[in-house]
Amino acid sequence: MATRITNHTFVGLRELRENMERYVADVQRGATLTVVRRSKPIFRIAPLDAAEGRWETVVDFTKIRPGGVSLAEAIKRL
Repeated sequence: MATRITNHTFVGLRELRENMERYVADVQRGATLTVVRRSKPIFRIAPLDAAEGRWETVVDFTKIRPGGVSLAEAIKRL
C-alpha cells in the first residue's frame, strides 16, 4: 500500500509493479514517487518539466521510406 505525503508518494516495488498504470497516471498529474524495497528507497519517479519533455527529431527516416530503413542503409546514407 502506498503512503502519500502531499504530492509525494512512497510505494513498494511490488505495489508499483502490480499497479503500474495507476502510478503512471499519478505521475502524469504531477505526483512524485519514491519506490522502496525492504523499507529502503531505491529510486524516484517524477514528472518531466516542460524543457525535459521535448524530443528533438534528428533524422526522420520515414521520409526516405515510409516503413523506415534498415540500420545498414542508414549508415550507408551517412
